[in-house]
Amino acid sequence: MPKHIHEIRDPIHVFVRLDNPEREVLNSRPFQRLRHIHQLALTYLVYPGATHKRFEHSLGVMELASRVFDVVTNPDKVSDEIRSHLVPLGKADSDALRYWRRVLRMAALCHDIGHMPFSHAAEDLLPEGWDHERVTREIIASEEMRQIWENMTPPLRQEDIIKLAVGPKKAKDFQFSDWEAILSEIIVGDAFGVDRMDYLLRDSHHLGVAYGKFDHYRLIDTLQILPTPSADDVDGPGEPTLGVDEGGI
Repeated sequence: MPKHIHEIRDPIHVFVRLDNPEREVLNSRPFQRLRHIHQLALTYLVYPGATHKRFEHSLGVMELASRVFDVVTNPDKVSDEIRSHLVPLGKADSDALRYWRRVLRMAALCHDIGHMPFSHAAEDLLPEGWDHERVTREIIASEEMRQIWENMTPPLRQEDIIKLAVGPKKAKDFQFSDWEAILSEIIVGDAFGVDRMDYLLRDSHHLGVAYGKFDHYRLIDTLQILPTPSADDVDGPGEPTLGVDEGGI
């Protein structure tokens, strides 16, 4: 029997699973180069255990992004107010949700695909106006990756992947809907972004330190899409954002 789901053993998340189309991204040249790029640059010279790479971090971010998506789109956790504000949730369109879940996973997997050797330590050597997010955008939009996106079912729009992978701060030339802003926040958000969740857990594990460890299972289970409180009660609630319910505080 051909195998359609592939499992990768991970020291932080136990198993990371991909299907065949997603494995094409994993096997691509741009992604495979992350096997040789240290997550923490030259830190391994001080902490000998810090030899982990961007490759496994990216897999972990994809795994966590999937978990968060499944939690915050659970109908039991979506209020009528949020459902009316975010079109894919309001329509309860399973095809649309499946599409965006795949886009989110691929954006999470590729969010660091533009990192240079030595990670942030070498970023100052890039030409003026360039950073790893800009390189990430170029790689996601490259011909090699475009063919992979188009061969998926349904085909993925590379612009959607770019938006979610780098977020509004690094893609100011794109217009973000509230839905797209929420999904990008799942990956790159300062408060509850899974990029930060994974590197805190992974770096702590490999460095042998305790101060980056936290109960991410409980945190993710209590995440919810909430309206941003408005400073002016007359205007009502603001744009939706990620937050935690009362039980998770």
